[in-house]
Amino acid sequence: MDTRVPPVPMDPATAERLRRDGHDPDEMEAVFARVLSRIHFALPDQSVSVDARLFGLLPHDSVDCVSRLPDVLLRNIVSRLPVKDGARTAALSRRWRGVWRSAPLVLVDSHILPAGTAAARADARRVTSAVSRILDAHPGPFRCVHLTSSHMEDFPGLLARWLQILAVKGIQDLVLVNRPWALDFVIPSTFLGMTTLTRLYLGLWKFPDTAGVRRSTCFPNLLELGLCCVFMESKDLDFILDRSPVLEKLCVHGNLFKLSLCLVSQSLRCVKITGSFFEEIALVDAPCLERLILTGCWTRGAVCTKVKIGHAPKLHSLGYMDPGSHVLEFGNTVIKVPHLFDLIYCTSYLNDQCICLIFLLLIDCTEGWNKGEPKHQGTKCEDPGFGGALWRPQ
Repeated sequence: MDTRVPPVPMDPATAERLRRDGHDPDEMEAVFARVLSRIHFALPDQSVSVDARLFGLLPHDSVDCVSRLPDVLLRNIVSRLPVKDGARTAALSRRWRGVWRSAPLVLVDSHILPAGTAAARADARRVTSAVSRILDAHPGPFRCVHLTSSHMEDFPGLLARWLQILAVKGIQDLVLVNRPWALDFVIPSTFLGMTTLTRLYLGLWKFPDTAGVRRSTCFPNLLELGLCCVFMESKDLDFILDRSPVLEKLCVHGNLFKLSLCLVSQSLRCVKITGSFFEEIALVDAPCLERLILTGCWTRGAVCTKVKIGHAPKLHSLGYMDPGSHVLEFGNTVIKVPHLFDLIYCTSYLNDQCICLIFLLLIDCTEGWNKGEPKHQGTKCEDPGFGGALWRPQ
């Protein structure tokens, strides 16, 4: 994912409001430029690239063999091109004229930005206008749409219209990131009706009020969900998880609020939480969960994140844990570690007649320890009451 898309320059009203609150607007823009870059780093890779080398030379016999390919192959070729190059194929010949409109659309709006462009509001507006024209012109289906470079503040109601078009035209893979002013921009609840989604990543939005949303709202095909610096409450997170019956991968990046994550899912296989704070993470009923990855997480004051392992019989990877930030609970057993050191905890316990083997590797990353080379020699301490083995430094 391109991490170089800069935030849209702050408008004068926002800058003046920050000054009144005692903040330097330039410093705030620099902070959010770093935040936005990290969010883009956490996003999935784009399915098309503008960095590939293009060749326009005909073969020695001057015969255009590509145009003779079946329609299904031509559509496959066009769907792998950046949107501007894909649309231009209509000018190649009559044979190519209708290929772009009949191929599944792949749209990455950062590819519309001029090369080397500055972070100008005018450029963001031009990208926004171009996206609107493309969404209107293409009949669908929409295979992959990444919208990270548009500026929505100057176009009230346009985002809701975009989301409605995407829902109607069968969007499968959607990445939607604010750029980021205003920070309290509420994402329209229209996205909750995208039943064809298989992957969804949201960044720097305020989650809509779900109180009036129909109970039948569901993401029946959603396999992967990413929430990056999304302003939301625990009930909002529960809402979207409850309505994603086949969700396999959940990524939460940069959560800034007091949330509790209660995992009750029959399909989740991997949960990754980075740069976030949660009061509690509870694996209540997650029979398919294999990995719970916590990295770069932080705490508020002396409050630690409580990680509770309930019914997760397939869980085999849990880390990387900071002993000063996390408290682990396995059933009725609480594990607290007062100092930072390498800890490998191997245990097996009976959970609904399923044996689960868990390996925990707790590392003090501040000293740059090699994950594969424990720093301390240890002695094995048996705990007959719990049936595990704890390795502690001598």
